[in-house]
Amino acid sequence: MLSISQRIAEELSVNEKQVIAAVELLDEGSTVPFISRYRKEVTGGLDDSQLRMLDDRLRYLRELDDRREAILKNIDEQEKLTPELKASIMQADTKNRLEDLYLPYKQKRRTKAQIARESGLKPLAITLFEDPSLQPETEAEKYIDEEKAVPDIKAALDGARQILMEQFAEEADLLQNLREYLWQQGIIESSVIAGKEIEGAKFSDYFEYEEAVEKIPSHRALALFRGRNESILQMNLKVPNEDELDTHPCEAKITNYFNIENQGRAADKWLQDTVRWAWKIKIFSHLDVELKMKLKEAAEEEAIKVFASNLNDLLLAAPAGPKATLGLDPGLRTGVKVAVVNETGKLVDYATIYPHVPKNQWDQSVATLAALCKKHNVKLISIGNGTASRETDKLAKELISKYPELKMTALVVSEAGASVYSASELASKEFPDIDVSIRGAVSIARRLQDPLAELVKIEPKAIGVGQYQHDVSQVRLARQLDAVIEDCVNAVGVDINMASVPLLTQVSGLSVSMAENIVQFRDENGAFKNRKQLLNVPRLGPKAFEQSAGFLRISKGDNPLDSSSVHPEAYPLVEKIVEQSGKSINAIIGDTSFLKKLSANDFVDDNFGLPTVVDVIGEMEKPGRDPRPEFKTAEFKDGVEEIKDLTADMILEGVVTNVTNFGAFIDVGVHQDGLVHISALSNTFVKDPREVVKTGDVVKVKVMEVDVQRKRIALSMRLDDDSRDQVKDMSREKKRPQKSRPQNQSANSMGNSAMADALAQAFKK
Repeated sequence: MLSISQRIAEELSVNEKQVIAAVELLDEGSTVPFISRYRKEVTGGLDDSQLRMLDDRLRYLRELDDRREAILKNIDEQEKLTPELKASIMQADTKNRLEDLYLPYKQKRRTKAQIARESGLKPLAITLFEDPSLQPETEAEKYIDEEKAVPDIKAALDGARQILMEQFAEEADLLQNLREYLWQQGIIESSVIAGKEIEGAKFSDYFEYEEAVEKIPSHRALALFRGRNESILQMNLKVPNEDELDTHPCEAKITNYFNIENQGRAADKWLQDTVRWAWKIKIFSHLDVELKMKLKEAAEEEAIKVFASNLNDLLLAAPAGPKATLGLDPGLRTGVKVAVVNETGKLVDYATIYPHVPKNQWDQSVATLAALCKKHNVKLISIGNGTASRETDKLAKELISKYPELKMTALVVSEAGASVYSASELASKEFPDIDVSIRGAVSIARRLQDPLAELVKIEPKAIGVGQYQHDVSQVRLARQLDAVIEDCVNAVGVDINMASVPLLTQVSGLSVSMAENIVQFRDENGAFKNRKQLLNVPRLGPKAFEQSAGFLRISKGDNPLDSSSVHPEAYPLVEKIVEQSGKSINAIIGDTSFLKKLSANDFVDDNFGLPTVVDVIGEMEKPGRDPRPEFKTAEFKDGVEEIKDLTADMILEGVVTNVTNFGAFIDVGVHQDGLVHISALSNTFVKDPREVVKTGDVVKVKVMEVDVQRKRIALSMRLDDDSRDQVKDMSREKKRPQKSRPQNQSANSMGNSAMADALAQAFKK
């Protein structure tokens, strides 16, 4: 049996020594960001994605081994642990296989088979199984015993059948064979529950549906399970044409496994009936639940990956930078909430204006905003994309045109999660005397300045970039999203003199209490001047310092290296380079021509390996570089503010708000995202939409079809597409029987399908 480290090494295609080293570091409390960046020599250069996979598999395999030990102990206590069984259990490489082997020995409630054995019917079962030439009724008569609750022949044969059924259902190798067959050959059929057609209209694509279970994509699988959970759909697992077959293929596999064959012998039919009952009552019911669970878990895993990918893109979106920003949280009757934050994100002013209906105080609102912008030297205007956002965008553009000397730029940003933040305990602590609605405007302003720093304050599920996020395992989702946030924060680095507690909490090695102590220390003692001061923070010991220091930045501090990702433990290496060069450290940092001439091998020693030397020299070239892209914005088309303003073949600029396995949702400024199906993302085949677009991208799209009443917009990124083809596709689609509809539909028909509509609505929940 392979060790855990050997198994992980095989799966990752790396050397076992790398895995062992990484596991030791993880067990010592090191984080993935720290290991991937500062322990490359130790792990042989394992990157963060490999380390995340390693961490996940390590957790699974350790749980598997713990369960293995518990099973071995239990069977041994029953004195039933044979060398062969022990070997099989030791070789089991999945939890399913392990539980299959344990099934016959698992403590369970008294079954009909157990009662039959207690009544002395096991010999009858063995006799008929081993010699089908015997007459079942004749043999059964020998076991009639009123005292043992076997009053007649039928009772004896029923008991013997129960014993064989349980034996068939607990044969591990057979179960594995049947499980693989059903997964590879099975189909899922769904139909609407009678009387639920109107209530479940959003699931209409699944009212009469079937697809190979192995090929159902995650979004369709999760839609099916949601429909079932809402009592709209019923789902059945079948094999193709099973209703037309005399014998179910799985029954045939069972008879073959146990060498049961109908040769016209006396007990042959009784044995075949036993197999049929074992399949229908025992085995299929078990595998049906298990394989549907496998389908759901696989779909959840993919959905979680989609969410994680979108969250990663959103968190690493380009920041507008440290500029005074005006945040506008649009509204009609309740007015537009206004907040001004300075370069550091501190709230310095706020107001409420009523430019829209019913008050229509347009000119007064422009004047109020102008006064605020002049007073605080505002350079950016951040507008939430909710109700009245386009009307408020107009207001901002008029403000900019009337006061060109202020040189301001206005942008519409996603306000997803702003209301959640504004009502949170964190916001209450930060702004105890400020109205909840104003806090939302502050969040909108800050997320333009630095999306990462602001969005870490919000529960990821409230940000709105998930796929069926409420239908998946919340534990697995939270673990994955926490890992994404941790990786993003540490990839960018954190300014320790400006960071909030939530942002600091995501830094490698820092707990919530440590982050709170850092902020309190900063408030009491002023800005940190060097990284060494971190060791004076209560409860922040050497281990936490080791893990966090390289990710914390100090601008304009005592040591220029403190503003870089060079870890303090590597400062002696920099001093060695400085000493050899004869220049000052300030002269070397940023001197690309000088640094490129250095030979990294010249500085390798027992303390610093080649990967560390290369990283340090690279960081000195561009200290504190931000991995996020350059800031740019989409220009929404004037006059296109509502869905009714859209027309077919119109070309627009928009922002990608969500990427799924079947396409991307695009905000074109009409309060309803449009869908670009995967087949309309490019002129070439696209396997994964994330190969083409990611959340936050600015793209050009063509309008293919608009359904104002149902609020559906079909878009294409293939700008030479003709919307007239949409009509042809839909005409063909309506004539095509539901079950025979191809699974890989055209871009246009998919964009216009009820499924796309249902999914679009699901993402908003």
